[in-house]
Amino acid sequence: MATTYNNLYLDMRQRFKSTGVFDPARAARELICAASGKTNEEFVRDSRLYVPPEIEREAEALAARHLAGEPVAYLIGEWEFYGLPLDISKAVLIPRPDTEALAAQAIEMARSYDEPRVLDLCAGSGCIGLAVASQAPNARVLLGELDEEAVKICRQNIRRNDLSARVSVVRVDAKEKPSRQLGEFDVIVSNPPYIPTDDIGTLDTSVRDHEPQLALDGGVDGLDFYRAICGKWRDALRPYGKLLFEVGTGQADAVLRLMRASGFGDVQIAKDLNGIPRVVYGTLWDEL
Repeated sequence: MATTYNNLYLDMRQRFKSTGVFDPARAARELICAASGKTNEEFVRDSRLYVPPEIEREAEALAARHLAGEPVAYLIGEWEFYGLPLDISKAVLIPRPDTEALAAQAIEMARSYDEPRVLDLCAGSGCIGLAVASQAPNARVLLGELDEEAVKICRQNIRRNDLSARVSVVRVDAKEKPSRQLGEFDVIVSNPPYIPTDDIGTLDTSVRDHEPQLALDGGVDGLDFYRAICGKWRDALRPYGKLLFEVGTGQADAVLRLMRASGFGDVQIAKDLNGIPRVVYGTLWDEL
């Protein structure tokens, strides 16, 4: 039976809502737009038109995959972060609103310098570094990422957001001491893997079964990358440079202590929009 775009949307939204899908309205709209090749504006414009059968079948197939746990961002291949459109693949984590708290702090830090050099370490899609570059026009940003497929996504997102003049990407291992050829930075920002290994199996199926484990697993206590970065990357910071981390729930105090023990002062904790301690940041003292 023929249906309009609006009726297809209403039906899909209701199914998503009844099964507990997060943000069912956005999920339904994004999947129908992906199936039809329409922008959000075109979807609204055409809401009273009838949906061609092949597009309805494609939309229903996407809906079934989402109901089975596959995230919308992976189904449509893109997502938005800090107002920037980003290519997304299963090689990278899906940017989340919680991480905008880290981006906001990094942007503020970058703006405090005349011409800052910023490193986004464990960059994933490059979302944090690109947000910094978009909001701090004098910043030069390097995206550091280990996974080759994620590096490709970073390159795509640099081009997509017309930031090639000030943003580049390099393949690096955050758990190893950096090459001197990378130079020094005024700001290093990182959203590293921080899920304790034994906790990964308890994550929601949309994360556990679809997001890259390489970007999730932070070791036995979830703190492996914080130890490595504090200990091995401090020499990549200029004196009095800034180091900023996103942390998992309940990890802020432990990361604060690690930073202090590694020679960082004025270490502070910032909360995300839900009031959860989400960002830990500090300044590299001239001497340990």
